[in-house]
Order: sequence, then structure tokens, then C-alpha cells
Amino acid sequence: MHKIPMYKANAYSAASATSSLAATTIARRDPTEPDVQIEILFCGICHSDLHQVRNEWSGVMPTVYPCVPGHEIVGRVTKVGSAVTKFKPGDVAAVGCMVDSDRTCAECRAGLEQFCRDVTLTYNFPDKHLGGVTYGGYSDSIVVDERFVMHVPSNLHLAGVAPLLCAGITTYSPMRHWGVTKGKKVGVVGLGGLGHMAVKFAHALGAHVVVFTTSPNKKDDAIRLGADEVVVSRNSNEMKKQAGSFDFILDAVSADHDINAYIDLLRRDGNITLVGAPEKPLAVAAFGLLLGRRSLSGSPIGGLPETQEMLDFCGTHNITADVEVIPIQKVNEAYDRLLKSDVKYRFSIDLASLKSH
Repeated sequence: MHKIPMYKANAYSAASATSSLAATTIARRDPTEPDVQIEILFCGICHSDLHQVRNEWSGVMPTVYPCVPGHEIVGRVTKVGSAVTKFKPGDVAAVGCMVDSDRTCAECRAGLEQFCRDVTLTYNFPDKHLGGVTYGGYSDSIVVDERFVMHVPSNLHLAGVAPLLCAGITTYSPMRHWGVTKGKKVGVVGLGGLGHMAVKFAHALGAHVVVFTTSPNKKDDAIRLGADEVVVSRNSNEMKKQAGSFDFILDAVSADHDINAYIDLLRRDGNITLVGAPEKPLAVAAFGLLLGRRSLSGSPIGGLPETQEMLDFCGTHNITADVEVIPIQKVNEAYDRLLKSDVKYRFSIDLASLKSH
């Protein structure tokens, strides 16, 4: 096997489950014929970065160290391979949670690459080119096959675009799948990184949006983001008033909570989709589903066509995530704050700061 030409990129990585993220250099492949090389401008911090860095998903996907997280990537194209047709140097481009798939299975052919059994995730996944594992967006550059690179509408604020590549598509995809449109009543449970995007999308899709939160002090913010009503979920009277009235509810809560309280709010044939992933299994009362032919489902990210559709939708409606921009040097502090939900609503790392490390 001939040696693949490589270059060194600056990055931040974790050396073990207990170590802080620190400056390092990593190997990236030189762009091959179908590849796009991107100078990363911003990378969002997703909760899954924290789980992965601390090896909290060891049962499902154990972390290989050093680990360079980051799958909410936006940047500028610096170089393209000879077979690239969709991008040229200077273009603004984005990369999400996937950098490759088998491309031939039924899922890939349907544009649902997120369900491919041979998908390659953006970090901590076997790297088909260099061996070892893939390295993510906490870096100054990345090289990705053009098929897995998206175009970014020129009117959008780039720091706020980065989280669209995970938090955005994770909330947009189930809304499109379950037919959220004008005239539908949509609930959003939890107003965090995912929930705040869900509110913006449901509002832009023309739905009547109700936010459910345990924090009464989030009311004003929910309204600002596009909610029509805010229900404090601990108030049983407020919850009762909403019974049997929702077409669709997006549940973005990762903590343990009573899912039945929300199933009861669905109308006939209504659906509640989980995008949060509570650690312990949720107890679901069968009668809540039986009465009203209601359904409970889950949804991950979207496929490539839908992710591009979401970015274009954001361009049309001028939607980005609400972000707090930080230098990479503050990433460990950001992780600590993330655990306390102390961010409105997503951190976005300004990777120009890597040059000054």
C-alpha cells in the first residue's frame, strides 16, 4: 500500500477520559481527487463531544485517544481535488456528523446516510484513509469528500451556523418527517441547545409553538425565540389544559423525566419524537399510546440532502443558533459550564484563536 501524503494541522485533543483538552498537532491527508480541504472558522460544542471525550459511551462507542472532538464545522474551502465539481477555493462550506458512508446501500441511495451501517462519523471512528480514528473540528483544518460537504448561504452569521450541523438538523429532520406545517400545534420539551433550534424551526414552518420547561424564568426567552405559549411542566393544571391537543411534540430532554405526561398531550395519531437521550430507559404506559393511536419515536441527525435543505431553509428565514463565541483556550471551562447548562444556547469555538495558542 502506498503512503498517503499528509500534512500537520493544529488541534485540541483529550489524551484520556480524565485529562483536559490541550493543544496538539494531528495528521490530515492531503486532498485526494474527490476531497475538499477546509480552513475551519467555527466549530460548535455539542453535548456528545463531552460524553465522547470522557468515554461515557464506552458501552456503545468507546473513545480512542487522543480524541479530537467536534462535528459542527463551518469554514472556508482552501483547496479542492481534481474531481471536485461542487466547490472551489473561497467557498463557505460546512461539515456535520458524518464524513463518509458506503454510498451503495438502500439508505445511502435514499439520501438517508445517517442510517448507513458503514457510516464514518466525523471523529472517533475508523479512518479509512490514514488508519487510526477520524479527528473532528476542534482543529484549524479538515479534509472531507465533497459529497459530505454542504454549501452555506452567504447571508448567515457563521459562528451561529456551526451548531446547525448537529443541533439544527437533529431538530429539523423529525419536524419534516412528521409533517410540521402551518396550522399544526407543536410542543418543544426543554429549551436548551436542541430545544431553542426546535422553537425557531417550528415557528418558521408556521406551526403554533408551545414550549414546556421546568424553569419559569425561561418564558421570555422562549417567546423571543418564536414560542406562542410557554407551559411550566411542573404545573399540573397548566399541563391538563393542553391535554389531547398536539399534532407533534419534540422531546429534547436528556435527563430522566415522565414521558407519559407528554404522551397524554397528543391528539389522535399525534407523535412524540425523542431527540434527547436519557441515560435510563423511560417508563412508557401502554394505555397512553393505545388511546388515540399515538406514537413514540426517536430520530438522529438527517441525511445529506436534508441537511442541505435545512441550511437553505435557514438562509431563507435567516435562522442561526444563539451562540456564545469562545476561543479554543476556554474549551475546558465551556465543558464545565455545559454540565451546568450555563450557556444560551450553544458554544461556538472561534478557531482563529488556535493560531495564537
